Amino acid sequence: MKALLLENIHPEAERILSEKGIEVETRKGALDTTELIDALEGVELLGIRSKTQVTREVFEAHPQLLSVGAFCIGTNQIDLAAATEHAVTCFNAPYSNTRSVVELAVAEIISMARHLTDKNKAMHEGVWDKSAKGAHEVRGRTLGIVGYGNIGSQLSVLAETLGMRVYYYDVVDRLPLGNAQRCDTLEELLERVETVSLHVDGRTSNNNLFGREQFERMRPRSLFLNLCRGMVVDYNALRDALVSGHIAGASVDVFPNEPKATGDPFESVLQGLPNVILTPHIGGSTQEAQVDIGRFVAGKLSSFVTSGSTTLSVNMPQVQLDTAVSGTRLLHLHRNVPGVLATVNSVLGDHGINIDRQQLSTRGDTGYLVTDAGNGVTREVIEQILALPETIRLSTIN
Repeated sequence: MKALLLENIHPEAERILSEKGIEVETRKGALDTTELIDALEGVELLGIRSKTQVTREVFEAHPQLLSVGAFCIGTNQIDLAAATEHAVTCFNAPYSNTRSVVELAVAEIISMARHLTDKNKAMHEGVWDKSAKGAHEVRGRTLGIVGYGNIGSQLSVLAETLGMRVYYYDVVDRLPLGNAQRCDTLEELLERVETVSLHVDGRTSNNNLFGREQFERMRPRSLFLNLCRGMVVDYNALRDALVSGHIAGASVDVFPNEPKATGDPFESVLQGLPNVILTPHIGGSTQEAQVDIGRFVAGKLSSFVTSGSTTLSVNMPQVQLDTAVSGTRLLHLHRNVPGVLATVNSVLGDHGINIDRQQLSTRGDTGYLVTDAGNGVTREVIEQILALPETIRLSTIN
């Protein structure tokens, strides 16, 4: 089996996969669709980060592809519907870089409140500007968090330890941590807080979530952060709000169009503005986070190919399995319609095959049946199950 890892994934991932006997090829940068299709020849496992787009065209070109691992939180760069249709199991790292992103957000809130970027620039230019003008403590100030998932909720906890009052808005009814208060609408949050930090996912409905109307609703001289997705914000509107002085400072880590590799040129309408922090999508780029992500996602890929386990898959029914296989393990991905389990068991029974253990899980239109069968699973048995009209993919582990 062969794996292709792109975008400078931590060597820990290569080590874990190699130890399982998987041949690993690594590449530094992202690939466009044509380059990716060419590179995937003979590859069963693909590892990416945020820049490589895995489209329907990619899945159609490579039916041998078994799994895609997103070595990051987001999965909007993968066409998950197409992946499911082509029986490709996808994983991500929903928790591993949470702390790193949160620490960056806290650092940027303090930096903007104290105008540290402006002070630093002046010092490098030989100007001694020892003044408290425009500088504030964050203690006692209000923070509004848009998106209260893993990152947003952890930012809430750290912000409270700094003495900030926290409000949050989420389309999902999430339990507040500490003294955080939930807002019923985004508009309510914007009118109550002095700092806004975005932590939503990359679903299509979040495209241009934050634009001119939202910036105008923010309180005068507020601070703004986006460390989630570039497509969420209208940056031209943000620039106008900064130039007018309505927004006092901004920190942006993600952009609608980002360079594919380190060293490539970068342009933004926000460049050159005072009290604006621009970082190259490094929210999760700490050594600790990258090691954890490499270990976590590679572990999921390894577990999937050695046992069939789909625990924490983002697109497939979830079945937790151990690696101990006696006899033959049949991994049957199928359309979720009544009678599939009975039909598969009838095929096994007709051939006198004993079932040691069986698990079935469904997710939407897809079902995943795992059967540990004794000896006697012949090619004829496999072909009969493959021929079932409900079968999407059948794999075996011995």
